[in-house]
Amino acid sequence: MSIWFRPITLEDCVRLDAGMSGKGTLMQTLGIEISEIGDDYLKATMPASPAVHNPLGIVHGGANVALAETVASYAANFAVDFEQYYCVGQEINANHLRASRNGVLTATAKPIHLGKRSSVWEILIHNSAGELTCISRMTAAVVKR
Repeated sequence: MSIWFRPITLEDCVRLDAGMSGKGTLMQTLGIEISEIGDDYLKATMPASPAVHNPLGIVHGGANVALAETVASYAANFAVDFEQYYCVGQEINANHLRASRNGVLTATAKPIHLGKRSSVWEILIHNSAGELTCISRMTAAVVKR
């Protein structure tokens, strides 16, 4: 059974990437794209390119967090009636487990808790070799419009 309030498509995600103003977002700047929609998960990818590296030549921890918060925020908003509510990140943490220098990072967000006022999401980030590079947890506030 799907956790999504209504059916969603990858095209819906592409439209959101342009932002409310249509002038672009951090997702476009970092190359983050929603890549897969499952019944109880959402996946996003981000290139581990020099554009997201720190001075040591590895993916910046903040880029991992941006990827994690993006996929969890999209998921949180898809899980509520967006006509009546919207979700915003309230807290996020990340444990960086393995450095990445190239390839593509894939983040998978799954719910731990779906409540009326908040939702909690676990995000696992893997590199192109399938190795776990970062684990994150995000709490989203569910806000009435």
